[in-house]
Amino acid sequence: MTDPADPILRVAKLPIWTGRVEPRPLAGGITNKNYVVEDQGRKYVVRIGGDIRVHGIVRTTEVAASRAAHAAGVSPRVVHAEPGALVLDFIEGRTLKPEDVRQPGNWPGLVDLVKRAHEAIPRFYRGPAPLFWVFQVVRDYAHSLVDLGSRHVPALPRLIAIAEKLEREVGPISLVFGHNDLLAANFLDTGDRLWLVDWDYAGFNSPLFDLGGLASNSEVGEIGAERMLELYFDTYVDDGLRRRAAAMSAASLLRETMWSMVSELTSDLDFDYAAYTADNLGRFEAAWRAFQEMNA
Repeated sequence: MTDPADPILRVAKLPIWTGRVEPRPLAGGITNKNYVVEDQGRKYVVRIGGDIRVHGIVRTTEVAASRAAHAAGVSPRVVHAEPGALVLDFIEGRTLKPEDVRQPGNWPGLVDLVKRAHEAIPRFYRGPAPLFWVFQVVRDYAHSLVDLGSRHVPALPRLIAIAEKLEREVGPISLVFGHNDLLAANFLDTGDRLWLVDWDYAGFNSPLFDLGGLASNSEVGEIGAERMLELYFDTYVDDGLRRRAAAMSAASLLRETMWSMVSELTSDLDFDYAAYTADNLGRFEAAWRAFQEMNA
């Protein structure tokens, strides 16, 4: 959960500032509380939040991934880190929206950035690195929902059964260092380049998960998803890769759905998680139907 103390006061009292600062809330976060601070003519983003065990978020991993991502040239510099607070250079740019990700002209740049992150970050990452396996995440979310007495418990046996089928369809994987939360809002466009931010869920994973999340979270459609696969793997997409990618894309939507189900009961942020759950559940069901039709 977020820091129980006044987060603005927490930000203002960080020891790195040269004088008095006035933190301003930064809109858009659905996991952390984020602020912009100006100090000595420079801007910074401050992320406030402790470990969130129910989501597998460990802040020491986020810091290590953020530092490695900067060294790899894909993310802003880490200026300061301490338990519950992470300070980054502010990037003057525009946060992408799903409609930006749906633009075919943006696909090469987005896929190139993701691929560079996958390949380069392990060269700079220091310390123990987790494995983010979406199917185990989903299983753990199911346990948490039962423990929390969620209204969604009756739906869990079917969702877990579907997840097990999708896991079998994905089959053997290659490992890269994944971002694992490729919402459009985690990309920044400065006009001359793209940046990738927010490494809460970072860890080794199949590249198909990030590609599936990139496509499904912004609803790029079947043609867009296939084109992203072609750009990433630099090859023709055969039926086997198409099926495995579709399975992982559906799994990414199931994970987002169950993340929101848990957040309905555990988050203290001002966000309509119930509506977010309903939206993602509908999109997951559509992806699952499409996957079944693909294999009919």
